[in-house]
Amino acid sequence: MEVFKRTAQLNTGAQIPLIGLGTVSADQNEEDITAAVITALQVGYRHFDTASMYKSERPLGKALNTAFQNGLVKREDVFVTTKLWNTEHDDPVTAIKSSLKNLQLDYVDLYLIHWPIKLRKEAPLSGALDRKPTKLTTEVNPYSGPKEEDFLPLDLKSTWQGMEQCLEMGLTKAIGVSNFSSKKIEDLLSHAKIPPAVVQVEMHPQWQQKKLRDYCSKHNIHVSAWSPLGAPNTPWGSNLVMDDPIIHEISQKYGKTRAQVMLRWGVEQGVSVLPKSYNTDRIFSNFQIFDWSLTPEDHDKIGMLKQAKLYRGNAFVNNTTSPYKTVEELWDGEI
Repeated sequence: MEVFKRTAQLNTGAQIPLIGLGTVSADQNEEDITAAVITALQVGYRHFDTASMYKSERPLGKALNTAFQNGLVKREDVFVTTKLWNTEHDDPVTAIKSSLKNLQLDYVDLYLIHWPIKLRKEAPLSGALDRKPTKLTTEVNPYSGPKEEDFLPLDLKSTWQGMEQCLEMGLTKAIGVSNFSSKKIEDLLSHAKIPPAVVQVEMHPQWQQKKLRDYCSKHNIHVSAWSPLGAPNTPWGSNLVMDDPIIHEISQKYGKTRAQVMLRWGVEQGVSVLPKSYNTDRIFSNFQIFDWSLTPEDHDKIGMLKQAKLYRGNAFVNNTTSPYKTVEELWDGEI
């Protein structure tokens, strides 16, 4: 028996599926990504998350269009998110058109500002996604990051006006932000003609984002979780979340995987979760979270877990050219 709805309603009136497939990749080739998306569609996923810097827009688009042509799904059945990278702030319209070409789509369902950072167009897209995992700790940041000369003055008001134009042109059905603090969202709301529908942030049992979620709830902004499993075995994540003894205890109690427990916890917060996997068995297993539930006692135990943000954004901080001199400034103390 299904005990939890599979979608949430955005402030646009659209429905966003509560579980989606993340497609960020450190080392997968395009064939792997395309195959994973086809598998996910067959399992039942209808929400797919990508970005211009993920190198997954093209294989995602190929998989979706194959599915459309084969009658597996219709375009209106799927929810596709992509993002404006830091080098594209001057012209979101041109950027989204490039993404749509890669995706072979006429529109996306959600377009996000990836970071509150602006870089020059020539800044390289190298970093975390091009590296293999090394030693994982609670504070991993292998991204070499932009150089000081790559940063440009940030004008989020102008960038948001470009995002609003994308919406008005029908290139996206909704707009939002990623990696924003509640204060940055508050600043955005002070001038936005169209409010953000979604904020996508790192969120998992060891980084629960309670302040941000409370703020977004008051302003009817949906929260979407990247790295809802703590991104184990990646350059930007840690195995510590998956290996937490409380998560293990609850998984044994229900005969569920630890990933299922964490994803179930996420959707029971009303958050959409975006686990990334290219493994067929895990793609299937991660989706099996809608016919069981956690107890208040389970939530109390998870709520007591020690909190530690995994990807702190150190690459986007410097004392000279970045708008943020410290990590605390980047997150407005919400870290």
